[in-house]
Amino acid sequence: MIMYTVADEHMGENEIAQVIAFICGVIVILLMIMGLASTDWLMSLGWRQGLFAHCIEEGAPTPLPFNMPDPPGCYQARDVGYIRAAAALCVVCLLADIAATVLTGLGLRCQDHCDKRKYYRFAVFCMGIALVSLLIALVIYPVCFAAELNFGNRPMWEFGWAYGVGWGAAIFLFGGAVLLLCDKESEEIYYKERKIVRDDIGSGAVAVGMAGAGHGHGHVGHHMVGNNSYAGAGNSMIGSGHHHGVRSGTQLA
Repeated sequence: MIMYTVADEHMGENEIAQVIAFICGVIVILLMIMGLASTDWLMSLGWRQGLFAHCIEEGAPTPLPFNMPDPPGCYQARDVGYIRAAAALCVVCLLADIAATVLTGLGLRCQDHCDKRKYYRFAVFCMGIALVSLLIALVIYPVCFAAELNFGNRPMWEFGWAYGVGWGAAIFLFGGAVLLLCDKESEEIYYKERKIVRDDIGSGAVAVGMAGAGHGHGHVGHHMVGNNSYAGAGNSMIGSGHHHGVRSGTQLA
């Protein structure tokens, strides 16, 4: 017999949350690769700056930002502390998110409840590290750049699409971590409900078995009593025949 409970309804919702968290992790990987590879974090007239390189465009007005003497082209990023720190933190974010995404995928494929909880617990931990690292990078980059703005030699500066991609990745990281946390609580409720249902079903089966055994013993006892009754009746009939024979013999005498 197939038992359907409210706990089974929660299982479908849990799987959806897990899949969405996994998709968020994949999206963050793609966004972080784009952001790390781009030179469009900080832009001005004839100048583009990223985490690992900066580019000088043809015809850029001089003096160049930060008094750079290089001709047009792309070069390694300036050896400035905040740029290197932001780059390192973004790399940590990417690696931690890859680990979290892999762990989430393993949790989706795993059938054992204890292993699932371990995978999701470590996945949430990795996503938390990735989120914190990325947020620190996104904060220190503009704050520290503002401190050297007087050396920019440009009246206007703007943050490019790559910087915005970083904030997009932070949103997806936050969403994935929240989904995994909510999913963990729902999964624990699901298995507790399922255990209660199984215990109830087991108790019912034991009770039915004991009742059936008692009914069988009663039937056997009734059958034995019936046989004893039949035996008594036979003995009575034999006794009656004996007395009847004695009387007949007396009359003949």
